[in-house]
Amino acid sequence: MELLEAIRQRRAMRAYTPKAVEEATVRDLLEAAVQAPSASNLQPWSFAVIQDRALLRELSEEAKATLAHDPHWKSHLPLTDPAFDIFYGASTLVVICAKREGFCPVGDCYLAGENLMLAACALGLATCPVGLARDVLQAPSMKKRFGIPPEEQPVLPIVVGYPAVAMPQTKRAAPVIRSWAH
Repeated sequence: MELLEAIRQRRAMRAYTPKAVEEATVRDLLEAAVQAPSASNLQPWSFAVIQDRALLRELSEEAKATLAHDPHWKSHLPLTDPAFDIFYGASTLVVICAKREGFCPVGDCYLAGENLMLAACALGLATCPVGLARDVLQAPSMKKRFGIPPEEQPVLPIVVGYPAVAMPQTKRAAPVIRSWAH
């Protein structure tokens, strides 16, 4: 797939098949992620990969319980519905973690996430950044559980899997150009 085609086709998918993403494929996605630019080439990222379905269900339930106390999310999501899965049935969760020091570690990790999502799209996989999981993953007990050191923070959870439906087409607005100095 051509790069510009992947950029235009990549969308957040919220329906996945139960088919597992192979370890070699996940490693390829992580290799694509670390090709991202980073301030002063500090490469502030690390990754936690979760493919255990029971653990994904547990994380979804913990995140829903945490979010249920927030009036914003409580009114927008079916947090009390046991069938609602914040990971949409995806087989893989990649959590991109940022070091706390450096010029722009969180931004750099977002760039790595975009590389990962574009690479997944090119391989016929679907992705969705799941910010709903970030707070529960930042809890000290969760960081310890997934081997994330205290000096790092989970900043971008992304689900990866095989799409259960056709990729949704969403209209994008034209770029808003505030100025263009010549």
